[in-house]
Amino acid sequence: MIPRYSRPEMVAIWSPETKFKIWYEIEAHACEAMANLGVIPRENADAVWKAKDVEFDVARIDEIEAVTKHDVIAFLTHLAEHVGSEEARFVHQGMTSSDVLDTCLNVQLVRAADILLEGMDKVLAALKKRALEHKNTVRVGRSHGIHAEPTTMGLTFARFYAEMDRNKNRLEKARWEVATGAISGAVGTFANIDPAVEEHVCEQLGLRPEPISTQVIPRDRHAMFFATLGVIASSIENVAVEIRHMQRTEVLEGAEFFSMGQKGSSAMPHKKNPVLTENLTGLARLVRMAVIPAMENVALWHERDISHSSVERGIGPDATITLDFALHRLAGVVDKMLVFPENMLDNMNKFPGLVMSQRVLLALTQAGVSREDAYAMVQRNALKVWEERVDFRDLLLADADVVAALGEEAINEKFDMGYHTKHVDTIFKRVFGA
Repeated sequence: MIPRYSRPEMVAIWSPETKFKIWYEIEAHACEAMANLGVIPRENADAVWKAKDVEFDVARIDEIEAVTKHDVIAFLTHLAEHVGSEEARFVHQGMTSSDVLDTCLNVQLVRAADILLEGMDKVLAALKKRALEHKNTVRVGRSHGIHAEPTTMGLTFARFYAEMDRNKNRLEKARWEVATGAISGAVGTFANIDPAVEEHVCEQLGLRPEPISTQVIPRDRHAMFFATLGVIASSIENVAVEIRHMQRTEVLEGAEFFSMGQKGSSAMPHKKNPVLTENLTGLARLVRMAVIPAMENVALWHERDISHSSVERGIGPDATITLDFALHRLAGVVDKMLVFPENMLDNMNKFPGLVMSQRVLLALTQAGVSREDAYAMVQRNALKVWEERVDFRDLLLADADVVAALGEEAINEKFDMGYHTKHVDTIFKRVFGA
């Protein structure tokens, strides 16, 4: 990913230096396990650890690869330059390149998941704070973009919190699913390496042994991982789109924080544009772009091919770096977001009382009016509110059929805003607990 949308903590996971360090640890732990089994001399295994503090020369490895046309062999050649050819002659014994590549990739994905989970915690904390702050801040709910019935801004934040909490649970499961390693040799049969070596390497790297790996770790695990990132990205966009709507001039119920010195437009000095949430919508598209290729990587020929390799070199860094940046940007947007309760009430009252139409409809049916007749009675008055911006309650009080069915006192009682917020506490308890 480009630096503009990258945070150094996540970028570091995918650097060549980090990759080669993990490759080294895999090889060194494998040698250690083989020495424990008496397969290779102890002094050779110990010699490999002489390179534990080495910063591997990326340029040198690239230089060797230009000749060998094989990245793992290039690394092993460079490792031998540090350890010594004789001392390093048992390195990679019985192993195949995928043992190194796949185990390393999963270590990187697990580390990336840990950083993403930290980002999700920041988003959840910001959403919870704003939900509690605006628990009873009344705003109109909308369906199809049209005024529906009253809700609260706190419920909006709580809804996003619950969605992100589900996503956190999904990511924890995806992390667990991808946290496997394989040191099983050619076509995964352990013919040339003892399964105990795999167990030791995985234990040292915080992974579980892959139960059956052919020559690669099954890619359904990775498909699940990237699909989860795609769902999280979509949830980020869900929040972003709501904020973008709220910031529209005609709505202005909320807005991104606009800092001192910030400019909204190069041409129009009055502009305050929702650039951060628009950016989040775009970043979500980039993350989702990785999902289909990850799915297509599941089908590999026989015990292995490398059609997945070039894909993962791209989507591994790009999807995790982008999502990491997006999570931290979203947390900041929510935390500093401006909320305008007065505008929420003004918007609701643009069509005075109209949001109470269902309550009147239900009261009429409970009073003995057929649903068809009750709907017609309410709708004919509601349409006048749309057309003439008159008060819905006044129209009902002037409608002889409605008054005959309900009475004036009952009609007035149907316009109590507290009716729509009486279960907010119950919902909050469901979302946030006691």
